[in-house]
Amino acid sequence: MTDSISIMDRRKFIIRSAVLGCSAAASPLITPIALAQAPWEQRLVVIILRGGMDGLEVVRPVGDPLFSRYRPTLARGRGSDLDGFFALNENLSDLMPLWRAGELGFAHAVATPYRDKRSHFDGQDLLEAGTRTLKGAGRDGWLNRMLGQVPGVTMKTAFAVGHGDMILLSGDVPTSSWSPEARLDLSPRGRRLLEVLYHDDPLFQEAGRTALEMTGVPEGGGGKRASGNEIMAMMMRGARAVRAGSLARFAAERLNEDTRIAAFSINGWDTHRTQTNGIRRPLGELSDAILTLRKGLGANWSKTVVLAMTEFGRTVRENGSRGTDHGTAGVMLMAGGALRGGKVYGRWPGLGESDLYQNRDLLPTSDVRAYAAYAMRGLFGLERGVLERAVFPGLDMGEDPGIIA
Repeated sequence: MTDSISIMDRRKFIIRSAVLGCSAAASPLITPIALAQAPWEQRLVVIILRGGMDGLEVVRPVGDPLFSRYRPTLARGRGSDLDGFFALNENLSDLMPLWRAGELGFAHAVATPYRDKRSHFDGQDLLEAGTRTLKGAGRDGWLNRMLGQVPGVTMKTAFAVGHGDMILLSGDVPTSSWSPEARLDLSPRGRRLLEVLYHDDPLFQEAGRTALEMTGVPEGGGGKRASGNEIMAMMMRGARAVRAGSLARFAAERLNEDTRIAAFSINGWDTHRTQTNGIRRPLGELSDAILTLRKGLGANWSKTVVLAMTEFGRTVRENGSRGTDHGTAGVMLMAGGALRGGKVYGRWPGLGESDLYQNRDLLPTSDVRAYAAYAMRGLFGLERGVLERAVFPGLDMGEDPGIIA
């Protein structure tokens, strides 16, 4: 890719600029992509898993006898043994060679400071903002603030990959974004309305139709209003138009050049019903993204860490629809050649009723932000005080878990 974009239909690039408070995104057709090399060789990829990934489904505590009692249906699935206590979901079995090579790890029983209300929107905003409370969340993201702490760089090099804004990279520091071609391109407002429809509640079908009208998705055949099932089918066809592997492939291309930070999202983790089937697709997307990054980065994989994070976990008990509801603690997936993997990090709280959070959720024993902070400290050499005050305001990083090789 050249520094000048001449065919907008091929590459939909936008440069966000904070210079004089003006955004260069106002004229993307004439604005060149300017990237400056960062003062380090290490790479960081952050994947936001939107919808509340069930950490107990992904990294199963099969060694805890209460696990199968709470999940009589969901616990039946097979998995790959990790350490005698935890097992990896079978849909991530292609990642086991990375585990054996020490290039895959997990942090269990982690959460942001968000508690109790369990809203996707608020949870994701807080996750990307990296703050302790929702007050002020959304103005900038922790990756953008981290870039602002790197000395000697006038133009920070980072890419937000995929459709939609990411608070994670928003802020005063200039970053770049790229969106691939897709059949379904929803506005942020439309996406939020459609997410409501994931809950299969007929009360919200009209909101889903309205969102589709706003975003240009056609009505049902013959000019009739689309049914709820038809809306969901159109949504899924559109979602499949841009696979996570495509986003990862572009990220790898940029990371092999001047880019050092990349971020994108994978949706579809809100598994209220028939979770065993519903989680298969997003797990496949996540596996494909990681393996695509590994292949695409080549030798640079040894300098890379991938962090896959979600806004909250899900309930310990399965519900009556063979799914799980919004919870609290979950799991963070980590990968990369710069990772000290082959381990499930974190303190396991147990699944006894007195051990659960509000007698329903996995109890958080670690702040997920601390793992991200230690990843950046190990990769980029940022001081602990900078990470606790500027990047993640109010964070106590605690003891170093030693996740960077």
